[in-house]
Amino acid sequence: MPESHLWGGTIRKMWLSEADKFRDHLLRLDRDSRRMRFGMAVSDAFIIDYASRLGEMKCLVYGFFVEGELRAAAEMRQIGDAWSADAEGAFSVEHDYQNRGVGTELLGRIIRAARNRGIQRLYMNCLAENHKMQRICRKYEAELLFDHGEVVGRVLPALPTYISLWEEAVDDTSGFVMAMIDLPVHSEPVA
Repeated sequence: MPESHLWGGTIRKMWLSEADKFRDHLLRLDRDSRRMRFGMAVSDAFIIDYASRLGEMKCLVYGFFVEGELRAAAEMRQIGDAWSADAEGAFSVEHDYQNRGVGTELLGRIIRAARNRGIQRLYMNCLAENHKMQRICRKYEAELLFDHGEVVGRVLPALPTYISLWEEAVDDTSGFVMAMIDLPVHSEPVA
């Protein structure tokens, strides 16, 4: 859906310059949400390091913003070389925004982005106990493979169409405008 205004927030692509918002979002995750996102307990130091390498990981990130604060994120990164047809998706939603459809909407954006980039297989790994993620994957007809306490969801995106490319372009344009609105305004001139 073009330029979503969901639950008082906006979903848009993030810029590399917003890595601090990504870091702060991950640091706000409660203990259980962190474990569900990373598949293990992680420290603040781990999150700070992870977020600082966002640009190196060559990933695309969609964010759910409420009043300029990132409250949920979906990451997609290609697996292997530049011509690989495989990608991995990962999701994090702060506790107060869970169970509202935000994760479902973010996965839809990631699937569309994968589709428009020629990705043929999109994988999501989660703990076997992460039933929320499994439900979200099933909404997009993911094949779920259970193995040793983990679940791998696999979605096969359709081929890109003019409409899917157009929808992403429209979202990018309105996302740019929303990002400009969210920029901090300085009350004093910068010398």
